[in-house]
Amino acid sequence: MNTSEFYQHIWQDYIRMTPQAEAIADALTARGETVRNDHIAFRTFNQGPTQLAALEPLILALGYQRFEPYHFSAKKLDAVGYTPPHPDLPRIFISELRVEELSPASQAILNPLIDQIPADASADASVFWRGRPWSAPTFADYQVLAAESEYAAWLSIIGLRVNHFTININALAQMSEVAELNEFVEDLGFQINASGGRIKGSPAVLLEQASTLASTQEFEFAGGDRHSVATCYYEFAKRYYDDTGQLYQGFVAASADKIFESTHSQG
Repeated sequence: MNTSEFYQHIWQDYIRMTPQAEAIADALTARGETVRNDHIAFRTFNQGPTQLAALEPLILALGYQRFEPYHFSAKKLDAVGYTPPHPDLPRIFISELRVEELSPASQAILNPLIDQIPADASADASVFWRGRPWSAPTFADYQVLAAESEYAAWLSIIGLRVNHFTININALAQMSEVAELNEFVEDLGFQINASGGRIKGSPAVLLEQASTLASTQEFEFAGGDRHSVATCYYEFAKRYYDDTGQLYQGFVAASADKIFESTHSQG
């Protein structure tokens, strides 16, 4: 599979979960902008056939290179950033939840889900858009997870899939600031994630980021209960050049920590 096919599949899966992203991209295109993607991100567990170590060979096979690791102690997450084989392609960010660090109650919910993942789940790149490879949890179990880890709750019902695309502000012709894009998106009727500030990062750390609050979608939980939950969001990023004249390629952990909260419950 080439990168073009990969991103076509990922984008279609993403906009099914995140109609706001298609609306925002279409609105920018209607203004004459070319919308380019800075990076995409995936969430997974650190156990079972879809842990990061099993997914990484699929990313490397697309020509990507491992850039650097990141750690989020409070959220019990580890992550790795990957740089693309061509500058026109987006970066990739994959995070995984340290399941063994959650409470016994949460582990008792998650372990049976992880046990359902087929052994060959990561045999090809379709693992990134096939959707949840386990049966839906009960809504009560979802709530138990959400009380401890929104990330765990999100994964339990959404499954392994892209959780955001990111507009590359550097590539826009009519906007150059994150604040401008935030205002544009709000004028379209979408909310901005204000956790940690409406703009995360700064020129001093070579990266500024913002994001919408996630779309919501109704899911059927075990037992037939149906509830709306947060799905995915759209991010915006502006990168700066370092002292050597190189455009910053990484991610800022402190900013990413708050970007994760774009999928927190809004109710």
